[in-house]
Amino acid sequence: MSAIKVVDYDPAWPLLFEQHREQIATLLGDRMNAIHHIGSTSVAGLSAKPKIDIDTVLQSDVLIGEAIELVKTLAGFTFHGDPYGDGMWTFTSGHGSYGVRLYLCGPDNAHHKKRILFRDWLREHPDAAAEYAGLKCKLAAEANGDWKFYTGGKSEFVARIVAKAIDMENART
Repeated sequence: MSAIKVVDYDPAWPLLFEQHREQIATLLGDRMNAIHHIGSTSVAGLSAKPKIDIDTVLQSDVLIGEAIELVKTLAGFTFHGDPYGDGMWTFTSGHGSYGVRLYLCGPDNAHHKKRILFRDWLREHPDAAAEYAGLKCKLAAEANGDWKFYTGGKSEFVARIVAKAIDMENART
């Protein structure tokens, strides 16, 4: 197994996202509601694996099949189905020093909503972002390439932050 690589924040990541956003928006057109830069590369200053994570929210769940077929036409993208059974239809692409993970989902996808809450919390709470960066670096060093160990080691932290974000959101309403 190859080592899990967590690198310092790269200010080019938002531009890379924008380039992919334009490509996806052109391809999917009015089939989509929104395209979001998610994951650690979407949080300024946060260490991350050099992968641009993109959630594309479609107008309707009915459009998922059609959107999947369209994205399959993009050169260099590999389709992985819905690997976790959470309605996040996954594609990956690697481009030299960085890669892309593109997810398609319907407008009411609960997993997508949690990802947005997590991202926004880290953007608004630098102390939590720093704690998360430290955890990711520690896990990457200890994982010896074991992705289940790495991802599983982040689960409790992510769940705690999402719960805080939901509590704060509920308090506002």
